[in-house]
This record gives sequence, structure tokens and C-alpha cells, in this order.
Amino acid sequence: MASETKSKQVSTMLKQGFISDSYLYTSPPSKTQIPLSKIHHSSSPPQSPFRVSPTHNPTRPSTTLFEMMSEEQARDSKQPHETRRGVQERVAKVLEHAPFKNPGAWGLGYGDVKLSVTARDGFKVSMDVHRSVLSSKSRFFEEKLMRSGAAAVVEICDCDDVEVYVETVVLMYCEDLKRRLNGANVSKIMGVLKVSAAILFDAGVTSCLEYLEAVPWSAEEEEMVVSELGQLQLNNPLTHVLQRVSTEQTTSLRTDDISSILLSGVLQGKDDKARREMKSLLSRLLKDDISNPSNHKNRLDISKDALYTLCHTCLSSLILCLSEATSDVDVKQDRGVLMGDIAREADNVQWIVDILIDKKMGDEFVKLWADQKELAILHSKIPIIYRHEISRITAQLCIAIGRGHILVPKDARYSLLSTWLEALYDDFGWMRRASRSIDKKLIEDGLSQTILTLALPQQQTILLNWFDRFLNKGDDCPNIQRAFEVWWRRTFIRQYAPESESRLQITVCDYPN
Repeated sequence: MASETKSKQVSTMLKQGFISDSYLYTSPPSKTQIPLSKIHHSSSPPQSPFRVSPTHNPTRPSTTLFEMMSEEQARDSKQPHETRRGVQERVAKVLEHAPFKNPGAWGLGYGDVKLSVTARDGFKVSMDVHRSVLSSKSRFFEEKLMRSGAAAVVEICDCDDVEVYVETVVLMYCEDLKRRLNGANVSKIMGVLKVSAAILFDAGVTSCLEYLEAVPWSAEEEEMVVSELGQLQLNNPLTHVLQRVSTEQTTSLRTDDISSILLSGVLQGKDDKARREMKSLLSRLLKDDISNPSNHKNRLDISKDALYTLCHTCLSSLILCLSEATSDVDVKQDRGVLMGDIAREADNVQWIVDILIDKKMGDEFVKLWADQKELAILHSKIPIIYRHEISRITAQLCIAIGRGHILVPKDARYSLLSTWLEALYDDFGWMRRASRSIDKKLIEDGLSQTILTLALPQQQTILLNWFDRFLNKGDDCPNIQRAFEVWWRRTFIRQYAPESESRLQITVCDYPN
């Protein structure tokens, strides 16, 4: 029974990795055992008659979990020692050229105050400093030293960063603080600033703030500066430091005005490559603001009214371009340039609509686009090669409606398709061939879902018309067979007619009192 229990224990330890497989194959120890200490202190290892490559030793037992944990613990215990040694070396380097370490050269005489700074881990630094310097530069030390006698001893315990504290004390001896701080990283300056604020070293606080205002910040440093300055509650005005990351709303343009200026500038840009880059940049920034509303107060945003003002401007420009292109009067402007303007204005509308959809403000644009009867008539008179970009707006709206990103009444949805569906059918082939960014299946799915949200008679009218067109045009017409199948099932297989009488039954029971 005892051997069985032992076997189970060994099996459990083996599974958990505390012992290796070789344990099972090791011969039982003899009664005369050699102490572990003697094995470790043995002068030379036993010679083996076999020569084994150092990269692979098949006889060596696999490392157990216990051994791995021991090695990791040893590495972790080594790190604090290495860290402390690094701090000691840096502190020694700072003290080597400290004014109070060579009083004769500075004409200060020997220090009359012993200042000790002790870290949380016990590391301690003692400095013989001067009462006159500490009292004149720090209101904290002035108050402490007033209560002490001639031979004063000041101890700072549980210090977070001894190195920074020593740096700050040395800084109190310097005439040109900016020169002393020059070249330090932002993290170190923030450390000196916190210590200076704690000991009421005003000149140090001012110098650190001026340094932070002048030096560039990385993204990580910016987060640290903004966060820690907010916690310090300094008496000094921080506006000159934080002006690069914040502004007073009353003295600046409204964010809506700035956004309108930026978007209008992109819409009017002449260089196509630059316009594409700026559109991508602004779209990404506006999407970031939507997805991260934590800083809603100060984030860049644009109002619904401003976006729809831009929409009306783009649509007016588009109608003007189409009117000139279809006019019987000779157009002074080169026809190629005019067609390019049509494509650019259509692209502008697509961009604004994308922003509206992302901001869940696209419902009003569906009705606005459905009401563009004049534009739809002009569109039909332009060669397909130049007008297909306009039909992408319709496809864009159908995709959003089909995904549930735009919610509008059925009358608006039907009006949209009544005005623009024929144009979408006509331009679909060119849309698909002219642009690699067009996702044929995405448009077909969006169009199918939009049609299926209509009343059944409206579905029937649209899908029967599509049936004839698809048979004649093939791939140049959207393939919405899925919508056709759903309409067929709804019409001929599963008819949802309201019941003449309710099937709900109510039973009333009288329970005895």
C-alpha cells in the first residue's frame, strides 16, 4: 500500500514537472550517501570515457519545472543588485564633481549640514552640504534648519529616487541651472521637477518648466508630462508648458470652424495625390475621435450642419459641371478637364457621405440624394465612362442601408431606388472595371438588403424589372439573385397574412378561499 502511494506521488510530480523522467531510471541510492555540499565543492568532475558534444547530451536528464523556477528566481534576485549597482555608479559620478565635495575650489568651506538620503531598498547617500545654500534656495530646508543647532543633521527617508534627489541638491549650488539641465531627458527633468516642488526649490521648478517648454517630446513623454504636471498642483503658471497640447476654447477658433476649414480645403484642392492623402488622414482622425470619446470636450469634431453645408456645396458644383458638359453651347473649358471635374466632385461627395455614415448622420442624405431629379437627368446624358463615379454614391448608400448603418423610412428608401437604381444598373459594368477598390459582392449584398426592406409590392416591381435586365446584361448588371429568392419565398411559399381571429386564449380559474 505504501509503495502504491509513493508511485502515485511520483507520477503526480512527474506530470507537474517537478522531477524529470530520469528519476524513474536512477538506481536506488546506497546507504552511504555523499553530502550535497561535497559534490558542489568537488575539485574536478568525474571523468567519462565518452566524449559528448556540448550541444546535445542524450544522457542528461530534462530540466524539471522546479529547476526552471529556481533559475528564474536566481535571475530575478540578480536584477535588483545590478540596478542598485547602476544607481550607485551614477550617484558617485554626480557627487564626484559636486561643489560641496571640493569646497576649497568653490570658496565655500566645509559643509555644516549632514544631509542623508535613503531609498526604500536601504541604499543611503550622505552629503556634507552648506546651510546657507540650502536655506537660501529651498523654503523647506530653511524651515527645517531654523529649528536645528549649529551642527545640523537632516535625513530624507523612503526616497523614491535617490539619484534625482542628489541631482537636485547639486542643482541648488549652480548659478546657471539651464546649462546644468541641458542634455537631460524629459523623464529625468520630470524627476528633478517633482523633487524641486517637494522641497519648495522655486528656481529649480522654474528652470525645469522652461526646459520642458523648449524641448521636443515623444508621444510617451507627452503623456507623462501632461499627467504628472496635472498632479503636482504647482503655483507657477503652467500655460507656457501645456500650450502645445491644450488651448483655451474662448481664445481660439471653434473646433467646428477648424474642421470646416480643413474639409473645405481638401474639397477644393487641385493636386489629386495630395487630396487623396489628406482625405485619408482626416477620415482617420475623425474616426479615432468617434471610437475614443473619452476626451469628448476637446476633440476635433465637425457638426452635422457643417457636413450638410459641404454636401450642398458639392452637389451644386456637380450639377454645374454636368450642365456645362451637356450644354449645346460650345464650352470654352476643355472637355477632358470638365469630365475630370465631374469625377472629382463625385469623389468629394463620396468622402463626405463616408464621414456622415461613420458619424451615424447619413439618414438625411438619403432623402437629399433621392431628391436630385435634375442631377439624375443630367447624369443620363453623360457618357458612362465619365459618370460612373456618381453611381458609386448610390451604391455607397445601399451598402450602409443594407448593413443597418443608415435607418430611414421605407418611402425614402423607395424614392432613392426610384431615382437612381436605373443609373446604377447602367453604370455597374464600368464601375466594376474602372476601379479595383469596387467590391462587386458588397454592392450586390447592400442592394439586395435595401430592396428587401421595402414593401412586398415594391420588391416585386423592382425585382421583376431586374430579372429582364440581368438576362440581357449579365455581369454588367448587379447579380441580386439572393433578393429575388427571398422575394419568391415570401410571395409564393411563406405568406404572412394576418389571422382573422386571435389565437390567444385566456383561461380564468377560481381558486378556493
